[in-house]
Amino acid sequence: MNALFDIKGKVALVTGGAQGMGRMIAEGLVRAGAKVYVSSRKADVCASAVEEMSAFGSCHGLVADLDSAEAIVALAEQLKARESRLDILVNNAGRTWGAPLESFPDKAWAPVMTVNVQGPFTLVRELLPLLRAAARRDAPARVINIGSLAGALVEPVPAYSYVASKAAIHHLSRVLAAELAPAFITVNAIVPGYFPTKMTAHLRQEEERFAELEARIPLQRLGSPEDITGMCIFLSSRAGAYITGSELSLDGGMLGCR
Repeated sequence: MNALFDIKGKVALVTGGAQGMGRMIAEGLVRAGAKVYVSSRKADVCASAVEEMSAFGSCHGLVADLDSAEAIVALAEQLKARESRLDILVNNAGRTWGAPLESFPDKAWAPVMTVNVQGPFTLVRELLPLLRAAARRDAPARVINIGSLAGALVEPVPAYSYVASKAAIHHLSRVLAAELAPAFITVNAIVPGYFPTKMTAHLRQEEERFAELEARIPLQRLGSPEDITGMCIFLSSRAGAYITGSELSLDGGMLGCR
């Protein structure tokens, strides 16, 4: 039974893997025995995270600010210079921008869409040779795109470009899944709800608002590192080898229970 969830020796890349949800995912994969590369735009943050996670297994850092197509391609080139195959690609790096509708600026669109939508697409395109090298009929290579509940459900979040970008990555995942299934590469989207990350820090600091949020979650709590790690390990292992083109909600019931 343990072999169903075994990812030992697999090579993974987690974008935005030095902080927040990406760090949760990366550390979980490292602890599970994968060789994990994490990208971060800040060299010091990346180095610190890699040093800490290396205590649990094989972890390596790649400095990359994914705010342009050129930077995204450069990240792929860094990985291709180090590895001949890629078993798991986790497109986690994300950007948001919040402002009231009346003052939401035009400049809030391009950078968010570049990081949240173009970035995952470009990485898949550029890393196809490595994904194909890892892919087998009975053990596909895996692409996991991190979406958001805000891209699937109307939430009180004045982040218009962000929610649009997450809805886009959900559908793009299905399109890529259909395209890559014959190559034995699965593509799925995880749709997380509220987790203890920087994006929810303002809610967690206000006791009344945080209580209201927890009351709206059927399971009455935020997600934990184990929740997101478990989902990623499942999708990366033999247990998840027959799943592609799916959106897996990880939100304590907020989407499915309505």
